[in-house]
Amino acid sequence: MKIRFLAIVAAATVASCTSTNLDELPDGPFPPGVDHKKEAVSGIEVGQRLLNAGEYELALGAFTRAALDQGMTTEILTGLGTANLGLGRLGQSEEMLRRAVQEAPDWPEAWNNLGVVLMEKGELAEATGVFRKAYALDNGQSDSIRDNLRIALAKSENPDNNTGQQQEYKLVQRGQGEFQIRKTP
Repeated sequence: MKIRFLAIVAAATVASCTSTNLDELPDGPFPPGVDHKKEAVSGIEVGQRLLNAGEYELALGAFTRAALDQGMTTEILTGLGTANLGLGRLGQSEEMLRRAVQEAPDWPEAWNNLGVVLMEKGELAEATGVFRKAYALDNGQSDSIRDNLRIALAKSENPDNNTGQQQEYKLVQRGQGEFQIRKTP
């Protein structure tokens, strides 16, 4: 009983020491309002930011909303495919990325991302061909595409060495819509 009384007195003392004057807060207790005059950030940009943050489910929603405004562009298809890849939905990812490369056959990032999906599925021969195409379209300018091609070639040249190993790979974004496979440490 005595301990309870001391706890109440202590809590009351601490509460009386704190200031409850709302004028002392910089903008009051409420968050700032929304600037309705400013143009909204595009859904594609939001989706890319969410992909960078590893929030693949939220990125799917952002790309889906962007598709409602802009239609199923190649960039949106690639974003949806990449988000599905991050969620481990390889079949859906492959379908979206194949549509993307069909609509924009000269876009190396879409080919690269398709190669990443094929690597994850274990389709090394096709992945190697896809990475070669991405590398050729990119004129060898992208380090991530070159590294992905190297990984695919190494795995396809020596498949016996890779069957017994359990290696985890991570999808890493290197630029706008460009991803790379990396070994997790």
